[in-house]
Amino acid sequence: MRIGVPREIKPQENRVAVVPAGVQLLCAHGHEVLVETGAGCGSGLPDEDFVAAGAEICGQAEDVWQRADMVWKVKEPIASEYGLLRRDQLLFTFLHLAPDRPQTDALRESGAVAIAYETISRGRSLPVLAPMSEVAGRLAVQAGAHCLEMHQGGRGILLAGVPGVPPARVTVLGGGVVGKNAAWTAIGMGAQVTVIDLDLERLRWFDDNFHGRIQTMYSTAHTIETHLEQTDLLIGAVLAAGARAPKLVTRAMVGSMKPGAAIVDVAVDQGGCVETIHATTHADPVYMVDGVVHYGVSNMPGAVPRTSTFALHNATLPYCLQLADLGWQKALAADPGLLAGLNVCRGQITHEAVAEAHGMPFRPWQPA
Repeated sequence: MRIGVPREIKPQENRVAVVPAGVQLLCAHGHEVLVETGAGCGSGLPDEDFVAAGAEICGQAEDVWQRADMVWKVKEPIASEYGLLRRDQLLFTFLHLAPDRPQTDALRESGAVAIAYETISRGRSLPVLAPMSEVAGRLAVQAGAHCLEMHQGGRGILLAGVPGVPPARVTVLGGGVVGKNAAWTAIGMGAQVTVIDLDLERLRWFDDNFHGRIQTMYSTAHTIETHLEQTDLLIGAVLAAGARAPKLVTRAMVGSMKPGAAIVDVAVDQGGCVETIHATTHADPVYMVDGVVHYGVSNMPGAVPRTSTFALHNATLPYCLQLADLGWQKALAADPGLLAGLNVCRGQITHEAVAEAHGMPFRPWQPA
């Protein structure tokens, strides 16, 4: 199979889908790897490293897309890339289709076969999403601490406090992978942390592993509303795999927060769990609503591309190799977890949550 790796063109996105070790392994299995010029530079991976591993460097993105049987990316295609997709071409990347009707329509119209990292499953876990959730959860606290600084519009408080001055109150809404990593980082920085979740087993996990250093609360609208009034930093860490994130924090709740409080909604790439959030970029990450600082960067791990590229590649390489060795149809038929990643196939929506989000027919894929 010929695998193409274009350079990411989403603003401030410096990750790349493959590293030289992955190129070497794919070539050893008899596959060809095309890498666009400069695709790895943002992650500290020059073209020469890819060539040494066996890749062919292509000067134009169009060349990569036109020649590749499978396009291996990090982030979803943006509007300027829609026209490069073709029927039966395999697209393997993050998609986040539920809040993105234009991309969903473009994929359907192209006839491509689109597998989304974020819905590939293994039991109850999401093994490809997990490493980026780990990065985003840890970054969210760093970003939130910065948002609380006065020059960002924040309350002007230090997350950890100092002797004689109390630390900031951090609320983590959702106790999954993002929430665990956010809570761990916030505790490490000295904050007072509360985790709110619906799953009592998750709350027990926090209680058992943090030995009372984290307060846990069962999620209800009343709990969230009353707790936010005392919150300095809210981390939105809610996930419904493949679906739009539920809007658990209303505009009225945001208005009840302290002036200069901050919100970092990691769920923004699935539409956000805060009513007032919208996607922002690393170049212009924050805005104000009702005196509250909002941070809505939708590709947070792109801020640390060296770490993120290798972490993501570790998770995606086995699946890429499986798809290349077997072909996508045999690979999907052999692995139900990989099949869960199939979102769009030859003009049909093949993931139920995506179909529901857009009011479209759901057509589960069946082996030929």
